[in-house]
Amino acid sequence: MLRCGIDMIEHERVAAGIERLGERFLNRFFTPGERTDCEDAPHRLAARLAGKEAVAKALGTGIGDVRWVDIEIRVDNPRKRPTLHLHGNAAKLSTEMGLTQWDISLCHTNEYASAMAVAMGSPLQTP
Repeated sequence: MLRCGIDMIEHERVAAGIERLGERFLNRFFTPGERTDCEDAPHRLAARLAGKEAVAKALGTGIGDVRWVDIEIRVDNPRKRPTLHLHGNAAKLSTEMGLTQWDISLCHTNEYASAMAVAMGSPLQTP
């Protein structure tokens, strides 16, 4: 089984959310690790937000069934390549679907950020 999702967002939407709601906005959408990795820079956070939406689309649920912080995108490796970490309901749904391998790619221009998520696995057999 192969699943994918893609998303794009304007940096300005993230910058406006930070300006309007501050910590409330940041803590709703991003984990402490993501905030540290991105140094709270709107263009970097926008790429993470697009990535989270792409993962939710690959799960087939949208964000309604998972929390934003259930999907975490870090650069916790020497090459600074984004890595995906699923928590909570996102991890549960991924396991239930039999998705065992994930990859995520992020990019941004001066105005937009985009991301693509791909998942592979085998559907679990039900008795």
